[in-house]
Amino acid sequence: MKITEIRHFLVHPGRAKNLCFVKIDTDAGIFGWGECYTQADRDLQITAHIDQLKRYLIGRDPANIKHFLQMTYDDFAGRRGAMDFYCAISGLEQAMWDITGKAAGMPVHKLLGGACRERIRVYANGWSGGARTPEQLGEKALQVLAQGFDAMKFDPVPGPWRTFVDKNVEQRAVDNVRAVREAVGPDVDLLIEMHRRLAPMHAVKIAREIEKYRPFWYEEPVLAENIDALAAAKREINIPVVTGEALYTKFGFREVFEKQAADIINPDICNVGGILELKEIAAMAEPYFVAVAPHNYNSTTIGLAATLQLCATIPNFLITEYFVNLEEIGNAIARDPWKVEDGYIQVPTASGLGMELDEEALARYPYEAFPARSPRQYDEEGP
Repeated sequence: MKITEIRHFLVHPGRAKNLCFVKIDTDAGIFGWGECYTQADRDLQITAHIDQLKRYLIGRDPANIKHFLQMTYDDFAGRRGAMDFYCAISGLEQAMWDITGKAAGMPVHKLLGGACRERIRVYANGWSGGARTPEQLGEKALQVLAQGFDAMKFDPVPGPWRTFVDKNVEQRAVDNVRAVREAVGPDVDLLIEMHRRLAPMHAVKIAREIEKYRPFWYEEPVLAENIDALAAAKREINIPVVTGEALYTKFGFREVFEKQAADIINPDICNVGGILELKEIAAMAEPYFVAVAPHNYNSTTIGLAATLQLCATIPNFLITEYFVNLEEIGNAIARDPWKVEDGYIQVPTASGLGMELDEEALARYPYEAFPARSPRQYDEEGP
């Protein structure tokens, strides 16, 4: 079996960012889907990489996945990886697994050693937009609870992303966590997202103030580029610390483990290098007693499918991400959308990734550029 064609689809959901899907066709009539991570203004860069990578893939056996990853890093990237490159190869790698699973008549997790669990716990994200007060944030949290989730993530820090902030920003972050905890009660898991925003002195101070609200975790308090600073902050924080969504391949995680800089890692299957790379990273994490909770700022379709397949196979899996604000577009483009029941999704049993997209539906949501933000707008509104 040989790869004959590769196509990509940029889909505009009307919010958040354009989604990027890739489809690989073969001479056996079997095709595979993958999804590449994007950011609001970094999407055409991903498809440009896919267009160039076609020359390296067409005519090759889609089952030779490990060779594909090494070959593209060595020969295409010249051993100089970057986010855009890793996003592109992640989607292509998923599509190759989808083809390989379909050819074998098995779900991908069966090819990776089999399932360790029958269902995957998910937490809700993408629900807090538009809340301008702690009280409004609490009200939105109750809506998430009504959808059946028992775990939810949000960024409590107001305003634009800045390294140094004043005491009012710190206090507002604490007030936001308090309001959500009071709204949802003691039994719901609150995952606190810091988005690599702050200098360690602010991140540590906020962490100490919110301890009493029993957060499930404290995500990316410090930029992962400075692992020593992250490790130092972790020693001062009495909440499980998460890092990893901005790290790529196993080489990016080595120091995190060696310096015990995180309790939990959250690599994204659509940018870390794909399914196999994330499985190898999870295996590296095991002897360091680090849990894996994959990031998934992608659609609720293919990227989530790949994540579910991987999560089924790793013993140190904890929880994974589900963007409720992308569920509507996911349901519109998927042939058989996933169903979240009591905060869980069943491990897929169909061959390949277990998810198919409707190309006619994809065409109804063509690419659109997001409007540029002026500096004044950014400072006033924040992310």
